[in-house]
Formats: sequence, C-alpha cells, structure tokens
Amino acid sequence: MNSNGGNDRKADIRKLPRKVVRINMWGIVASIVISLVVFWAWGIVINAQTKGREVSLSNVVNSISKGEYRKIILRDNIVVLEQQTTEKVDGKEVKSLSRKFALIPPGTDFYSTLSDAGVDIKALKNDFYQPAMGVSITDIIWLILLALGLILMYNLIKGMNSQGGRLMDFGQSKARMLFGKKTGVSFDSVAGIDDVKEELVEIVDFLKNPKKYTEIGARIPKGVLLAGAPGTGKTLLAKAVAGEAGVPFYHTSGSEFEEMLVGAGASRVRDLFLKAKRSAPSIIFIDEIDAVAKKRGTVLHSGAGEQTLNQILVEMDGLEERENVIVIAATNRPDVLDPAILRPGRFDRTVTLSLPDYNERLAILKVHVKGKKLGKDVDLETLSKKTIGYAGADLENVLNEAAIKAAVDGRKEISQDDLLQSYLKVGFGRQRKGKRAQEDLKLVAYHEAGHAIVAKYTEGAAPVELVSMVSRGSSGGVTVFVPEDDRSMETKRKLLAQIQTAVGGRIAEEVFLGDISTGASGDIKMATRIAKMMVRQWGMSDKLGFVQYGDAEETTHLGYSYGGGRDYSEKTSEIIDNEIQRVMDEALDNARKILKNNKDKVEALVKLLLEKEEVGKEEFNALFA
Repeated sequence: MNSNGGNDRKADIRKLPRKVVRINMWGIVASIVISLVVFWAWGIVINAQTKGREVSLSNVVNSISKGEYRKIILRDNIVVLEQQTTEKVDGKEVKSLSRKFALIPPGTDFYSTLSDAGVDIKALKNDFYQPAMGVSITDIIWLILLALGLILMYNLIKGMNSQGGRLMDFGQSKARMLFGKKTGVSFDSVAGIDDVKEELVEIVDFLKNPKKYTEIGARIPKGVLLAGAPGTGKTLLAKAVAGEAGVPFYHTSGSEFEEMLVGAGASRVRDLFLKAKRSAPSIIFIDEIDAVAKKRGTVLHSGAGEQTLNQILVEMDGLEERENVIVIAATNRPDVLDPAILRPGRFDRTVTLSLPDYNERLAILKVHVKGKKLGKDVDLETLSKKTIGYAGADLENVLNEAAIKAAVDGRKEISQDDLLQSYLKVGFGRQRKGKRAQEDLKLVAYHEAGHAIVAKYTEGAAPVELVSMVSRGSSGGVTVFVPEDDRSMETKRKLLAQIQTAVGGRIAEEVFLGDISTGASGDIKMATRIAKMMVRQWGMSDKLGFVQYGDAEETTHLGYSYGGGRDYSEKTSEIIDNEIQRVMDEALDNARKILKNNKDKVEALVKLLLEKEEVGKEEFNALFA
C-alpha cells in the first residue's frame, strides 16, 4: 500500500497543470521585484537624508555630547546631525543649516554608544527624528519569514548553549570597550613620568587631528610598546591616552586570547581588530602581551600561541593610516618578545618606564593624597626619600595602608607615624604579633646587629635607617638601609658592600652565640644572586674578564629568570663556581674581622634592641659618636 500510494502521489503531481507552477514562479519573481523597488525607494530617502559631509561615528557622538546640533535624524544604519551655523554677510548675521552624517557599523547599538559617552538618552528623547515610511505587503511577508528564521536560529543556539557547548561565541573577543573619557583618567592623573608622557602626546594629537600629520606625509606609529617593572603605570598611561584623545578604548590582555579550542586565539584577534576598525579612531590596549608574543620556535612558546601571534602580526600589517587604529601593549618582560612584533610598521615605538626617582616619587605621592585627610605633621618629602625602589603602585599602597591604619585607630587624620609604619608594612611585610622565646629574641638581636655594624664599617654600604626585632612577613627582624641618593647603576664596590652586609647577620650568630640558625636563608639567597650576576653577567671577575656567560635571556634587566641554556664548557663552569665562592668567602672574612674588632658596639646595640625592640637612625649613629 505504501508503494502504491507513493506512485499515486507522483502521478498526481505529474497531472498538475503547468500554469500553476508558472503562477508560483511569477509570485517569487514579483516578490523579488517589489523588494528591489522598496530598497531602491529606501535608498532615495536615505540619500535625501544624508546630504552633507560624511564624518566618523565618534565625531557625531562628540557633537551630541557637547549639544552642538539642531536635530538628530536616525534611520537604520545612518545617523544625520543637523546643525545651525551663523555667518556674517555684509555685516549681518545670516543663519544657515548644515548636515553631517555617519554610518553606524553593523552590530553597533547607537544608543549604547551614546550612553558609553556619558550622554543622557532620556534627555535626548525629543531631539530624535525618525522619518516614517510606508511598508508593502511583500515587506511584511519577508519580515515574517525573517522573524521565523531568527526564532529557529535562536532556539538552535540556545539548545547548544544549554548543553554547555558555547560553540558560537568562542571566537569573539573578550575585550572591554570604554569610550575615551569614560576611562576617568587623563595625563593629570599620571605623575612622575613626564618624559614618557611627552612621547605619547603625539599619539593623542594624531587621534584628535589626523589631517595635520597625513597632509605632510607623516605616518603615526601603528603600535606602541610600554615596557617597565610591575607597578610603574603602564595600564594607567594607556587609559590616560584614551581619556585625553576621547576615542573608544578596547582593553584586553594576552591571556584572554588563549583557549582550549585550537584557533580560538586567532579568531579573537580578528574580532578585536574588526571592532576597533568599525569604531575608528580608536585604541586597542593589550596588557601583558608577552603571554602570546613570546619568541617563536622555542620552549617559551606553544603551537596555539604561535597562531595567535601570527594573527596579531597579520592584523597590524593590515592596518592602514586612514583607519586611525593604534595598538598599545604593555609588558614587564620585553626580552622574551618575538623580534617580528617589534619591527617598524608594527610595534615601532618602545617606551620604557623606569622606577621613579625622588622628585617623581614626590609628584606621585601628591597625586595620590588627593581626597585623603593629612595631619599637620605629615612630611611627604621624608617619605619620598625613604621609598627608593618603590614603584607608583607601591606608593599608592603605602598611602592607602596609612589611611586604613588611621581609620582602625579611630582617628580622623593620617599622621606621619602612620605613613612610616605603612612604608615598613609594604616594603617588608605585615607586623606579626605573638610572644617569642627569650633565646629567639637574643638570636634576632645579634643577627640584626651584625647587619647594621658591618654596614657601618663597610665602604660603599647604604646608611642604616632602622634596626628592628619586630617580626615582619617571614623574617624575625629587619634592618632597613636607605641609600643617600637614587642610582640607576651600581658599582662593583657597592655590590661587594651589599654582599658583605648581607652575610653580617650569619657571622654575628657565629661569633657571639657560637652557633648558626636558619634565619639567614634570605640573606644567602640575595648575596648569592648578586655574586652570580657579577661573575656571569656583568664581567666583574678578573679571571673571566669582559665576557658574559650563560644565555642572555636567562635573567632580564628587570630581574626575572625564565630559562636559558648553558653556552660554555665544563672547565669554564668550574671557574665560574670558584669565582662565585671566592666573592662569598671574601665577604665572610671581611664581615668576621669587622665584628670581632667592634664587639663593644655590637653588644651596645643588642642591649638597646632588647630594651626597645627598634633602634632608629639617630640612636644608632649615637653609638659611634
């Protein structure tokens, strides 16, 4: 029966008159023709509405936010701004209307863009004009079919997502978009790096006035790499550039490109650059770019990471001057970056942010004290002198900790003592409370006294600022040294003085207590690291000479270690080990002589420590008066 039924149906279909089929075909053709006519008429209306000058979407948004308009005409993917201008003709003021329009990129919500720019949408409700237009029956049919298709697709995607697939959005960029002034940061908010700001002022000027540069034939750098130690203000500076220029700012990080799915990173790079081009002029900021831009063909880089890096290179090559998209990236490990990404035409400008000096630290502190209530005894200059080696983030943390301490104590103002205690907390760790055995107190007193006395009698050592038996972090006590001035380079004499001062605690235990403890583990680590760098990296060994031993990537100028191989012989390796041991042995012998020759000073300092727990700079120097 099924077979016969099927044959009967086929026969019925064959018997249908040809005219019916023709009528259906004509209906489809007619629908297409009507649709084309509608779109043609639509185009005429659009052309009538878009008479005027074409500008970027961000230009229109800026004019709306400033109230520089008479009427806003919105139709689908076009926004027209009608403006009234006043000109003097024969001494009389003549008012005229001008128009400028911008295309709204696909997938962009114009109202959301206005909201991101800080515009009150409700206040603009009566300023929008949307021209009405008749709709044909065919358009309604097409709209119904389109709606049914969208509903079907939505249910399909929803079913995939409900099963944990998330297959449709893995390739979309996770970058967060902020309209320029919404970053809330300007160059006034960034202190202590005036030289760096000068280099980025041209970037801001280009984004504001691109014709000024293009007319003379200049090409602004496509990419700017900000390199510096953690906390020096790289991210803050990128936000300041966007805030000053007033353009869309896409903020992402290198790790956000990584995904378990192969190709997801490259897809997200394409999506990010596409969004930035649509909203140009704009800025893309990639934080910690070393996560995806490490040198290719090494153990530092994975296969999937290479795909992502290759896509970044391709996208940056594809950027054209007229697109006005600038990529700013930040890293604290510039030596691991692939050379291809640093060549001219990609990241062709590298800006290095170093740790702030005295004047820069003072400027940073003055920025961060805004909004904080300070007591009359607060002296920021003294704090600036003590915080050598502190980055901008560290200084902000010092002030915040001081404010917290004052609030916990129930005071309304921050005192100088709050700042000094917070300085110690940030630099050396939180103060630990708890009763300790008398033997431990005695051991800590001799250990810290050993550091201080050796430093006092060692040429080139930094002056002692504080000797404390108070437990901070993982240490039982701390001796604070503050250099007399800021130095960007260290001499051999000063490096040897640092090693000699570091071993003073262990030698004091040996000389005065006849035993040694585990308290010198941090001192040993620091002294060994300096000795290795002197011998292997800085050419400060007479036997080895002016040669670097070991992979240059083994230790960066910022102090990070991340692999690297040995490129010297076993014989050279033995000489290196002997030279490092010689440096350490000489430091131990010199420290031992100093402490044996100044036992009375050590005992006097230990007595003070056991009485007061902390001995300041003035009391310490009084022992030698």
